[in-house]
Amino acid sequence: MATFKIDTSTAVVFVVVPPAPKVVNKQTGEIAIDRETGARMLTVGLTIADDGEASLYTVSVPETGISEGLTVGTVVAVTGLKARDWENEFNGQKRHGISFRATAITSLVPAPARG
Repeated sequence: MATFKIDTSTAVVFVVVPPAPKVVNKQTGEIAIDRETGARMLTVGLTIADDGEASLYTVSVPETGISEGLTVGTVVAVTGLKARDWENEFNGQKRHGISFRATAITSLVPAPARG
């Protein structure tokens, strides 16, 4: 399946669903693991607004690529965002769609001063 890079350099991106474990098997509760790093995978709901339009994306990210404090409304930078088409068959029915993955999601909100 093809993979496409997504450029968010001119977009405003913010969190609409905070990070949560990516479950691969709802019956067992098994959490997805990144094949490259061995880190647990999380999903984050992002709104990406650009050129007068906004869309919601659920993006998979290794846990090691998530900065602290990602809550609803946090403005973020997305590193290495890619889209990949997929297709599978389940119970005799073909399904297809597009999945989104990033290497990192980083808060652009300054951390509170400590002191």
